[in-house]
Amino acid sequence: MGLTAAGGACAEITPWAANEGGRMRIVVMPPEADGKVRGALQIEPKPGWITYWREPGDAGIPPQIVFSKTGSVTLDKVSYPIPKRIDNGTLRDIGYDGAVAFPFELTAQKTGSPLSLNASAFVGLCRNICIPFQAEFSLALQPLKGTPVEEAMILADAQSKLPEAPSDTFAVTQYVMTQGGDVLSLTLRLPDEASGTPQVIVTGPEGHALFDGVNGQRNGDRYSLDMPVGKLPKGYDFKGKRWGILAIAGGRAMETSLAFD
Repeated sequence: MGLTAAGGACAEITPWAANEGGRMRIVVMPPEADGKVRGALQIEPKPGWITYWREPGDAGIPPQIVFSKTGSVTLDKVSYPIPKRIDNGTLRDIGYDGAVAFPFELTAQKTGSPLSLNASAFVGLCRNICIPFQAEFSLALQPLKGTPVEEAMILADAQSKLPEAPSDTFAVTQYVMTQGGDVLSLTLRLPDEASGTPQVIVTGPEGHALFDGVNGQRNGDRYSLDMPVGKLPKGYDFKGKRWGILAIAGGRAMETSLAFD
């Protein structure tokens, strides 16, 4: 696999770990007074290579990051910047063909003291084939004294590339399973600046993504479409489940969840 280990500890930014498809590192801000720690996993694929969103599509490996329990931290959340659909022959991937950073949030059990972190990151980097890429990272953090400029800029840029939450101008207004659960019918409220057809990606059970909308129809600021669900796990029950939805339109992206009661 040609992996170059991450090397020794670094205060807030680890050295890059690299393989033939690209490189990755971890950026972490010093702990805040309440124990919150903000960071990001940065991935830079080489030209012609891609890496993946949280649901990779027809093939691929979603990014994973695990922090050692001995570090006395809890991983609260990982966020995913707006991806793109990448068609490769008959395969449809969801991911990134350039540099990307996945913001995350931790909670440290102890506050006001130095914090040592050990993390393992596992991603896929793909061109003609998908290469698993795993690296181990170590960080030694000190309590916050001022704002580290470089790290803060990296995290601010990563946050700026996340999808927005639903709003009065961009949201899912209606959804229902039809045809015995074979089709998901959706209606979206689109931004005023969205003149074309929106791109919609729905994620259901792990490993299951809906790409293809049919019967799309625009009526003012509303857009309705049907999405064939495809084959679900045997005996799958919608009740109590939540599916994710990402809509991209008019230079904006909105992400929310669909709850099935």
